[in-house]
Formats: sequence, C-alpha cells, structure tokens
Amino acid sequence: MRAKLVNWLTSLLVVMLFSFFCFCISRMTQTRNQLINCRNHILEFKESFLRLKNKTERNSQELTEVLSKLNYDIRRRKHVSINLVGKNVNTLDKNEIVSNTFEDLKFFFPHLRKVGRIYPDVIIGKEKADVSFALGISTVKRQTHSYLKQTLTSLITRMTPSEEKDSVVIVSIADSNEDYLKSVVDMITQKFKKQVKSGSLEVISIPAFFYPDMLRANQSTEDSQKLERWQTKQILDFCFLMLYAQPKAMYYLQLEDDIIAKKMYFTKITDFVRSITSNNWFYVEFSVLGFIGKLFKSEDLTEFIRFFLMFYKDKPIDLLLLDLLQVKMCHTGETPDKCAERNKQIRIRYKPSLFQHVGTQSSYLGTERYLKDIYY
Repeated sequence: MRAKLVNWLTSLLVVMLFSFFCFCISRMTQTRNQLINCRNHILEFKESFLRLKNKTERNSQELTEVLSKLNYDIRRRKHVSINLVGKNVNTLDKNEIVSNTFEDLKFFFPHLRKVGRIYPDVIIGKEKADVSFALGISTVKRQTHSYLKQTLTSLITRMTPSEEKDSVVIVSIADSNEDYLKSVVDMITQKFKKQVKSGSLEVISIPAFFYPDMLRANQSTEDSQKLERWQTKQILDFCFLMLYAQPKAMYYLQLEDDIIAKKMYFTKITDFVRSITSNNWFYVEFSVLGFIGKLFKSEDLTEFIRFFLMFYKDKPIDLLLLDLLQVKMCHTGETPDKCAERNKQIRIRYKPSLFQHVGTQSSYLGTERYLKDIYY
C-alpha cells in the first residue's frame, strides 16, 4: 500500500514537472515570439522614423526654396515697382531727351523748324535699351538685287545667345519706296522671328520730310550732281540712324547692308574693347573700308553727328571722319607725322578686319563696285 502511494506521488510529481516544463517551454516560445515581434516593431518604427526624418528634411528644403523664391519675387516686384514708378516719373524727361536729340536737326535744317516732334517711324521694335552694343545698318533699294538678308544672317547667326541678348541690331530703311519697305519688313518678320520677338532686331523708316528739298527733288540729270546728292543723303542716313541708336547702348557699331561678318566677330569685338586700357580712344576700326565696321562710344556720337551735319554737303562721311580727327587732335604748327602718331592712339585699328564688303551692285543707281577689304 505504501509502495503504491509512493509510486502515485512520484508519477504525479513527474506529471507536474513535465507540465511545468511544457509550460515553461510554451512561455519561452511565446516570449521569444513576442521579442521577435517587438524587434520587428522596433525596426518598423526605426524605418518609419527615418522616412519621416527624410520627408521632414525634404519638406524643410522645399519650404526653404519656396521662402527663398517668395523673397526673391517680393524683392523683384519691389524692384520692378520702383522702376515703374521711376519710369513714370522720368517718362517726360526721357521723351524730352529723345526729342531734344532729334531737335538738333532743326538747327541744321530750317525746313524742320515748323515740324512738331521729329522721330523716325518705328516699324518693328520693342524699345530694347541698356545693352552694350547697337549695330546700325542703313539700307536703300538697289536696282535689281538686295544683300540685306545675307548681311543680317551673317551678323545674327554668328552671335551667341548671350551676345544677342546684350545687343540690338537696327535696320534703318532710308528709302521712300513703299514696296521696298514692305519687302524688307516681310523678309525680316519671316526670317528672323526670334530676334523680332525678343526685341534684338528693330526696323525703322526715315520719313522723307527729314531731308532738305535739294535731296527730295530729282530735277538734275548731271551725273556729278546725282553722285553728290547720293553722297549727301548717305551722310544724313547715317546721322539719323545714329541719333536713334545713341540712347540704346554703350557702344555703336556702324555697318552697311552689303557686308558679311567673320565667325565669332562679336566675341572678338567685345574682348578687344575690354582689353583697351585707356578710355581716350575716339573710335575703333574693325574694317578699313569707308564707314564700315567703325565702333564709337555712344556718349561721343553727338559730337560726331553735329560735325557731320555741319559739313554733310562737302565730303563723303569717311573723309569727314578723318577731318574731325584732324580738327580735334592736330595742334596748330604741329608736324603731320607727330599728329599722325597721336591719332594712332585714339583711332585704333583692329587686324584682321572682321567685316567684308560683298555687294557689287552699288546703291548709287547704275553703278557697280568691286570693293574688298584686303585685311579680311
């Protein structure tokens, strides 16, 4: 009996120990699973935290960019507002300056004194100004052929986008022929849409009443008088164009409607002008031919224009330019060699030439010119 009791107690103890052992294993397994789940939750939390941190950083960066852009827009609008206010305040002054510039014509041409406002007809233009360079081209109808499209293509396609942005090309139609005016405008609006849209290409027309009666009348049949009248009108064409271009740019480059430009001509001009250490130069020659490729400081143009208008009946414009140098720089009693040496410092010549004359049919009716720049 006692032995049975011991066996029963032993069996009970074994069962209890086994049950406890199973319970412990179950709890350990459960705990392990909980630990694994906890670890997974921690990892998920860590990943979520990292994602949130990255998103916060991106949002912070985007917010910073938005705030910066907002501040920039506020400053820009404030600046524009100030400029608009200044423009409104100074509109009268600006108009008066432009008007007064052309009012000088009345001193030289009495027939204009009864005219009100004197200003060329702006056919295509967006009032582009505050640029470094204005390129002026005066054009008239030739007998059978026009070189203007070739000239503009050469000039514009050989500019970089930044150079185009910092310049304005001005075509001045100095011809009363309405068909020619229309043909030029149609060609430019079709071929150079981008430049017209940006304001980098302008077209103006010189009204016939600008010219003295002697140039508007064609009663003379003598060739010498016709040539003289053609040369005289050409000088005035250049003067009117200079007056229009002067307030637009720091420098003015005189060209003609039958030339081509070298590759990178604009870059070479810019680099060369910046390399000139003295500001006392009078003009720079980028071509040795006539009045082609002559670069002036716009602030000096008034002096040139007035001199040309004083003597426009006497000589071609390239010879008047030399006469002005003589008057300005050669002292009384000075030897020609000494004067010529001084002129080299203010009349700067760039080599090789950047522009070549390609027209053979002259704008002077019925003549041909095979003129080439040997330094091109």
